Amino acid sequence: MTDFSQKKLLLFDIDGTLISSRGAGKRAMLAAATEILGKPLRYNFLRFAGMTDRLILGNLLDGNGWSPDDREILIDQMLASYLRHLDRELQTNGKVRTHPGVDMLLKKTANDAFVCGLVTGNIREGATLKLRPVDLNKYFPFGAFGDDSAVRNELPPLAVQRAEQLTGETFAPENVWIIGDTPRDIECGKVNGYRTLAVATGGASFDELRQHKPDAVFRDLSDLPNVLHIFHSTSSPG
Repeated sequence: MTDFSQKKLLLFDIDGTLISSRGAGKRAMLAAATEILGKPLRYNFLRFAGMTDRLILGNLLDGNGWSPDDREILIDQMLASYLRHLDRELQTNGKVRTHPGVDMLLKKTANDAFVCGLVTGNIREGATLKLRPVDLNKYFPFGAFGDDSAVRNELPPLAVQRAEQLTGETFAPENVWIIGDTPRDIECGKVNGYRTLAVATGGASFDELRQHKPDAVFRDLSDLPNVLHIFHSTSSPG
């Protein structure tokens, strides 16, 4: 069944879902940590996919036995340094590209039937920097970011609140979609009662994503008719 009467709120992850920055974020974050802490750090244990920027840096400190009293101040300093390094990386080595289907999907959803925003572990300025080279910022007037909370599961309700404030609309959970490329994206949608669409353009395979039982899973977003049909479907969240 298809229902076009209610606006759909589409909340996109960035890295692995909308774009690939060819490791620019990771390189920038490690360079920032080295700059602020004054020495190279072990990072082979770190997981970046689906994590918030603050949590990544906190885990980096923990994994190197760094437990200072001024932990949050240090993370703030590293994030400020990260933005400088990220800007440089994206201009020189990033070669940002959109994943298949992203550009056309965003053009097709830029209408009265949809509202698009971000739910991302990137801090706000980092998100803007990453989307700038491929001119995607214009599609996302709001979002929830890694500087709103280090806990990813807390971000979707904040994004919904901001969407409602911006548009004057009320979005029922069955009309809210979390779109991402990792099991963490699926989790943060499900725990909040929202619908989930997973796309295998990041670090997780199609089969791995399917095991986490999103409402829909695609290999990429290029199958535009079926992706749009899924967004308009009226079945309850899984």
